Amino acid sequence: MTSDAVIQRFMEMAVKAAAKAVRVNSAARLNEALPSIIQLGDKAGPRIFCPRSTEKEKAVIIPEDLFTTDYFDADVCIEEVSGAIAETGSIICTSHGGKAVQAGLLPSHHVAIVPQDRIFETLDDYFESCREAPPTNITLETGPSRTADIELTLTVGVHGPERLSIIVF
Repeated sequence: MTSDAVIQRFMEMAVKAAAKAVRVNSAARLNEALPSIIQLGDKAGPRIFCPRSTEKEKAVIIPEDLFTTDYFDADVCIEEVSGAIAETGSIICTSHGGKAVQAGLLPSHHVAIVPQDRIFETLDDYFESCREAPPTNITLETGPSRTADIELTLTVGVHGPERLSIIVF
């Protein structure tokens, strides 16, 4: 598959898993897309956490009154993730570089920035890419958290975010 075909397959599979997915080609386009993704309106906005540790995270513009440095206090986490798997539409969150994997799992809305050059066709392809120095912790997210553990009733957001938005950049 070509790179564009892998990206397209990833986005299609992510949408099938109930995530929202958009593709942008610049930091300006990223910041144009964020208000509608986060649903910023006239009312008081959500508390937003962004680690600002990567260049793509540093490019994210967050209104100062909405920004929090504590992901435990956040309603939304915007972060660059380690990659994605096209065949399942999953994003890959790792502890590589000291990242807190739980930062994207605790808030009710996870906005994952996926580098377009880190979208792998299969999970095996991802593991092959990190064979030399695998991360200590790997979490795969496929759509919003859902479970049917409670009386076989589907519930969203019990074990992770209620909403997953993906920005391929």
